[in-house]
This record gives sequence, C-alpha cells and structure tokens, in this order.
Amino acid sequence: MKTKFSCNYTLAIVLLCCNIVFAFKGVPLPESELKKVTKKSSTAASIITATGNQVYCPQSSIKIVTDVAINSTEELTAIYIQISSGYVNGQDILTLVGAHPNLTSNWNADSGTLTIARNNNNATLSEFITAIKAVEFRNSSVIPTGIRNFSISLGQANYLPSSKHYYQFVSSPGISWGDAKRAAAASNYFGLKGYLVTITTLDEAIFVGEQLSGTGWIGGSDTRKEPEWRWETGPEEGTQFWYGRQSGSTTTFAYWNDYKEPDNGGELALKGAEDYAYIAPPGNGQKGRWNDTSLYGSNDPLNVNYPRGYIVEYGGMPGDVYPQISASTSLTMLSITETKAPDICGSGTALLEAKSSAGTINWYADETGASLIATGSSFTTPVLNANKTYYTAAEFEGCFTKRTAVEVRVNAVPEVTSVLNPEPVCGSGIFFLEATVSAGEANWFDSKTGGSVLGTGSLFITPNLSSNTIYYVEANNNECRSLARIPIEIKIYPLPDVQNQEVVLCAPNSVTLDAGISNVAYLWSTGETTQKITVSQLGTYFVDVTATSAGNCSNRKTIKVIELPAPEIQKIDVDNRTVTIILSNPESYFEYSIDGINFQNANIFYDAPGGLQTAYAREKSGCKTASKSFVVLVFPAFFTPNNDSFNDVWEVTGMENYPEAQITIFDRYGKFIAQLNASKKYWDGTTNKAPLPASDYWFVLKIDNTQPILRGHFTLKR
Repeated sequence: MKTKFSCNYTLAIVLLCCNIVFAFKGVPLPESELKKVTKKSSTAASIITATGNQVYCPQSSIKIVTDVAINSTEELTAIYIQISSGYVNGQDILTLVGAHPNLTSNWNADSGTLTIARNNNNATLSEFITAIKAVEFRNSSVIPTGIRNFSISLGQANYLPSSKHYYQFVSSPGISWGDAKRAAAASNYFGLKGYLVTITTLDEAIFVGEQLSGTGWIGGSDTRKEPEWRWETGPEEGTQFWYGRQSGSTTTFAYWNDYKEPDNGGELALKGAEDYAYIAPPGNGQKGRWNDTSLYGSNDPLNVNYPRGYIVEYGGMPGDVYPQISASTSLTMLSITETKAPDICGSGTALLEAKSSAGTINWYADETGASLIATGSSFTTPVLNANKTYYTAAEFEGCFTKRTAVEVRVNAVPEVTSVLNPEPVCGSGIFFLEATVSAGEANWFDSKTGGSVLGTGSLFITPNLSSNTIYYVEANNNECRSLARIPIEIKIYPLPDVQNQEVVLCAPNSVTLDAGISNVAYLWSTGETTQKITVSQLGTYFVDVTATSAGNCSNRKTIKVIELPAPEIQKIDVDNRTVTIILSNPESYFEYSIDGINFQNANIFYDAPGGLQTAYAREKSGCKTASKSFVVLVFPAFFTPNNDSFNDVWEVTGMENYPEAQITIFDRYGKFIAQLNASKKYWDGTTNKAPLPASDYWFVLKIDNTQPILRGHFTLKR
C-alpha cells in the first residue's frame, strides 16, 4: 500500500545562473513560482568561447584550453568544467594550478566535474578566465586511450558536446514519475525547454547514467501497450526503444537490472504495474543501469525502487534557441590504437601494421633502448625463421607512448603423418576417415586444390556414398598448411543390377521366374541355383545374385507370383457402329476385342460390323477371358433399286437377331409406306408394286417393349 504525502508547502532555492531547484518532498511548486523561476533563467546574458583541441602525452599534465573568452553582463559566481565524454574515474583528474586568491576549486570524481567558484565578492571576470586557462588535465595510466571531451559551462547543468544538450539531476525524494514528468516539462534553462530525459546514444547513456550527481526517473514507459517501451517525453515522444520480451539488454546503451521483460516479478508484475523507467542507484547492479517500477515506486527509502529524484534534459525541443553558455575542447590520448602481425609459415617476411591516435609511428627491435628501425604505419621484417617480437610507439612533438609489443609467429610447416584407408564396400556406405598431423589440425576437402573445408579434426565422417570417391586431407598449423594434400580413396563395388518383379500365374499352369542377369551365381529361396526356375504356386520368391568380379557383391531380387481376378463384363454399349465394352472391375492389365483375334488396350471400337457380335475381355497374359454377345444394327444411308445387284433394297443388318422388331417407313409427308419385320426384312422402293420416286424417307424402329424406339432417315436414289 502506497503512502500519500499531504504536505502543503514547497521550499525552493533558485540559483538564477544555474536554475537548480532543491525541493523538499511535498506538492509541486505553484504555477506562479514556476513562472518566476523560468522567467529569470529564460535568457543568457553571458557568452563563452574556448579553443584547445590537443594531443595528450601519457602521464603528463596539460592545460585543457589554449584560449578562452567570456562576455558577460551578469556577475559570475561559478564555472563548471566537466570531462563530458571518455571519462575514466580513478585515472582522470582536473586541477586548478596556481594561486587564485578570490576563487576556490572543488573536484568531484563521481561526475568528473571541477567547480571553480568565487569565495568573496572581489572575484572578477578576468580572474575566472585566468583560472580556466590554468586548469590542467592529468591521467595516471601509462597507456591512456580514447578522447576526452571537456565542457566549460557558466551554468551548473551538465553539458554534453556530442548532443549539445544540458542535463540536470533534481533531487526530489519520493516524487512520482508523473509529477517528475510535469516538473521537468515546466522547467527552463537559459531559454531551453526541459523534459524528462530521453537516452538515444551510448555517449548520452554513459554521461547521464554514470556522471550525474544522482539517480532517478527517465522518460521511458510501456503504458501505451505492454511490453512496448517508448519515450514519452521530449522530441522523441512516442518512439519505441525496446520490445520488453526480447532477451538481452534493451539496446547497445540501455541496461535493465535483470534480463527479463523489465517487470521484476511479484505482485506488481502480475498487475502489469511496473511501467515506468528510472536509473537505479549505485550498489544495485552496474552503475547507470536502468530498471522499472510502478508510477509511485516504493515508499521505503531503503528500497531500490524508492524514487530519489528525476533527470531533466534541455535541448532539442521545437523553438529552442541555444545559449552560448558552454564551450568545449578535447584531448586525444596519444596511443597506439591497433596493430596487425600476420603469421609466417616456415620462414619469410611479414608486413607489420599499426595505427595511432595522432603523430608518427615508430618501430623498434626491442622494448627499451634499441635504435629506431623504421617509421610509418607499416614495417616489413627481414626473413624470420623463429618467433620474433617487435615494438611500436607513437611520437608527437617529442612525446612518446609506451612501446606496444607486436609479435610475429613463425609456424612450423605441418605434415600429414598417417592416414587410415577404409576397406571397400558393396553398393554404398558411410565411411570414417582418419588422419594424424605433426602440428595443428587436419582439414578435409573433396578436391586436390582449392574448394571449401568439409571438416576439421583427425576424424571425418563422409555422407552416404554410392560410387568411388577421393577425399583429401591437409595439415593446418595456424593457417600454415602442409605442402600437398594427401588423397584417401574410397572404393565402392557395384551391386548386381536386379529389379524386383510381379509375375502373373495362370493357374493351374506354371510360370518361369528369371533372375534377369547372366554370368553370375544364383541362390533361389527354393534352393535352386540356375538363372531361371519354374513354379506353379502363388507366393513371394527371391534370388540372391552374386557377382564373380571384384568384391563378390550380392544383391537380392524379389519376385511376387500373383493371380489376377477375371474380368467381368457389365454391359456393352452400342451407339450406331461404336461399341464400348464396360467392365464392373476395370484394370490396366485387361485388354479387349470384338472378334476374339485382335485385342487392344482401349475398350472402345469404331465401325463395328453389323449383326450379332461377341465382345471379349481378358488379362493380358491370356489368362481368364470373359465374353458377351451384342448386336450392331446397321442402317443403310441410301439404296438404288435398279436391279444392278448393288444396294437394290434397303435392309437393316442385324435386325434378324430381334424377332419382335418392327420397322415402319414413311414418306416425307408422314404417309405410311411399308413395314418390315422378321418375315419381311427389306423394302424394294415400291408400294403396291408401283415404284416410288427418288426422295428421302423416314423410319421408326421398335425392337421390343424393353428397348427405346429408334428414328432415322435414308435416301432412295433412282
């Protein structure tokens, strides 16, 4: 349960130059008081400029500026000089050198800030300028690296040159995230609008998280949508910077105290209440590490989630006019930043390379005392047969860095001392190849030269191989390779080429089974040893076929002796002279015929002869044939009754097979002409023995009461 504070007062001390508010816990400042604060600090009447981007000689002391100028219509009370980036606590220090009777200096190692303040009202602007010029930087390391940026500010808020923004920790124990956001947004620093800090670069994260004087709320929250963490303040408002269920740290510059979705568990996590980000106090994880908690945090001052204040950022808001109340300089640590030394195989020369932060690069044969042997970013050694260490150092205007060792390794040329050749196999197999080397490790390839490494180590397991293959192995000692690759040949003898079969047995006959390959040895499952055997029983037979060539490889052929079902003719469809044989059990191994002699795979026949016919279906081996009779009625398209013995009458072929059939003939006007039946099978073109004229005539065929009536027409030609 959270404790609500009911204080109805606020005590604030406002430093006009710095706009720093020290607020006791209670209600926020009244709006009228906030306006007074922001109005007095809304403009800057002072301007500072400085020069002095220099190179630092290790373990020396150096002034941080070469010149500085301040124009001010207001009386200065203090100057704030901070190592704003690259700061190494415990090594870097700023010191005010010389006598400055009207000024005092104070070094804060946690923030890397030197404060120079007047100790009486007699301090003048020129004394501040003289003091700034007298500030020296020193680093205690023998080999310092990187760059130190210095901000020299007329106001107390910390200035980061890389972002050109100002940052200020406001101590306000127990303040909620919402109140902190509103208080930050109401603040103003020399005309710059304030907001709860947003962190978008590693430089900014280190500066804000490690060098400010306190810890507290920052502008991140996932209240919009769990667990999408966004900046809710400043110019980055609405920008997502982390998806909370991803593993690892938020980004390269955001660090949660644990590595889960930032809710830390427990009752708050179950309620989804830990939705606001803050920088945790020292002693609770890595310094500068982020964490999350509820809107009010803990009400226990000893708890890590107890709010200790908030961090305000100034700069980047629309309409901001940047004051010239800060200047910056930098020192580049003279150092060797990178070295490269390729290994030598056997013997030879090596091209050594180095990079420095500034100045000239020198090369030496020994760590101390040796004469200079080369200058420049690279140096080619003489021919070396053994390991050798050279040294390099950076030089700038008479300053030398400590020499950096650059070791050249001469690796012995390795050899493949033994290989294990695998025994040949039949057909296919996976092989375990082995090799030993004199130094380093074995590399495996499938080509004599070039190609990609297939595997490393003394053992290499091949994929399943089905043909002769050669692999190659070399010794590799730190990229120093043996002079040639050693081949390892894998021999695979071919298996006899056999194909499994299905053979149809037409019982009670017998069938011959054939191994299908000659001049080899045979062993049938029946015990026989010939290429062919005869069987009369259904079942599965196999024969082991063994080659008499190298390897004596065997292969097994399996033959299934089966019996196919007999075809069953369901019906015969006759459409004019097109006949279709329809089976109730059609299969691809059946064939068809309508004359019993000529068989075909298709079950459709065209131009079938008229009359009584027989349809056949059989298994293709000739076993088990089925048959069924059918009739094809052929209706002549014309006839010529001229007594020339050709087409003299009109007669329907096949009608004789239907004793009940009747054909009625009509002329074109529907007049009855004649009727044909079993006793009168044809029409000669007359009626009452009088010839009818040439014309088209129509017929109606009724076969019986079970068949459909057929209609058609034909032509009488004279």
